[in-house]
Amino acid sequence: MEQQAYIIIDIGTGNVRVAVCNSDGKILGVARDNVEYITDNLYTDSLYFNPYKLWQQIIALSNKALSLAKDVNPTLQISAITASSQHEGIVLVDKNGKSLIGLPNHDHRGREWESEIQGKDRIYELTGRKPSSLFSAMKLIGIKNRRSDIYKEFDCVMSISDWAQYQLSGKKGYEHSQASETCLYDVQGMVWSEELCKIFDIDPSVLPPLHQSGTILGNISSAISKQLQITESTLVIVGGADTQLAIKSTQPEVGDMVIVSGTTTPLVKVTKKYILDAKKRTWTNRHTDDNKFILEANTGVTGLNYQRLKEIFYPNEGYEVIEKELAETIPSQCIASLGSLIAEENQLLTRGGFIFNTPVSHELNRAYFVRSALWDIACCIKENYDGLSDVDAYDKSYIWACGGGFQSSTLSQFIANLLGKNVRIREGFRQASVIGGVIICNEALHVKMNQQLEMREIVPQEQEYIENRYEKWKEVRNGFKRIFH
Repeated sequence: MEQQAYIIIDIGTGNVRVAVCNSDGKILGVARDNVEYITDNLYTDSLYFNPYKLWQQIIALSNKALSLAKDVNPTLQISAITASSQHEGIVLVDKNGKSLIGLPNHDHRGREWESEIQGKDRIYELTGRKPSSLFSAMKLIGIKNRRSDIYKEFDCVMSISDWAQYQLSGKKGYEHSQASETCLYDVQGMVWSEELCKIFDIDPSVLPPLHQSGTILGNISSAISKQLQITESTLVIVGGADTQLAIKSTQPEVGDMVIVSGTTTPLVKVTKKYILDAKKRTWTNRHTDDNKFILEANTGVTGLNYQRLKEIFYPNEGYEVIEKELAETIPSQCIASLGSLIAEENQLLTRGGFIFNTPVSHELNRAYFVRSALWDIACCIKENYDGLSDVDAYDKSYIWACGGGFQSSTLSQFIANLLGKNVRIREGFRQASVIGGVIICNEALHVKMNQQLEMREIVPQEQEYIENRYEKWKEVRNGFKRIFH
């Protein structure tokens, strides 16, 4: 029987993946590849990517995922396609539609001009975040000040997911959750801000029309339909930021908190209110859901740390091997602080390491290093949870969780124990942004899932000395701060 399906393009910080899914969120085929970044020596701490190469990867991955899906069902028909991508990343396009340069979220080419920003309190009022080189406006300032050749040519800026949808349909736009990350967008007012454009000296004409996630952008172009061998009636659906789509996969209620364990680990609360923190510890973003916001604190690249340690200590083993060895460890052998971001602090901790007793114990093995890294992630989440709760109190007995980091049952249990909350994880949590993409395609096409995504729940366990171990972790982290700041 003919089966309707969607293509979901997910462009993360580390890799790009394309999945073919049915409307119930079942993944029929998936392919992935690493995103290649190039160091820009004109700046300190600056990276870029070649949009043409990335698009060729996306086409190749789409064809591979489609081939895998059609091996399962040869009569598969694609009815919609959408994209999600990393926050803050942008692509600059000229007036002829040529993609000039791609700037990822971890490109900081605007950092040396941060001190020149005026009206920072007003910027926070309008954008819900302190301005920094992380956000798109400062990336544009970096291009303006040192890559005038590109700045003179570019005619439009789009988020990476909006750029992907432009490549698919030929229609320019900027989705609201992605626009939240530019520092050029009035988050409460849901409009581009002329006032912010004046502060950053950015011409408002380079900002394309704003689009709502989960709406139809248009039909796929004939050229792309031929490349993918799918019908020209395939609809391009407005996607959004990967964190917001991952949040949608958990299907939370207003007022719920969600942990998204990906390259970074955002901790967010879904709200209908535009909330500002007097201490400026949090970000307030537009959600992909209309008339909703997310209040966010982010632990930084904690998930990437875990992935890198797996590559070092368990390069050829699966997560089940790690979990088996973790179960055989005891808590006190090793403590880690591997760089993290805590809402209460003004400066990112960029140096860290492992602390263990000397002389080195014969019992110390690879599992202890990974265990201490997971404990570090859980403690950072605890710190940010406390800060977020201080801004907007949270009294529910559970917290949602999604993302690849929750392949570790040890991490899930650590978080439940530290927060004293049940940790709820839905089916498909590893591909949370992809499942979120399925949900918005369903919304656009008015399709209902035939079955709800199943949920499991991790319950807090009473553990001896947990508070003592938490305090020891704080001592270690503070020690690194004193040494390296």
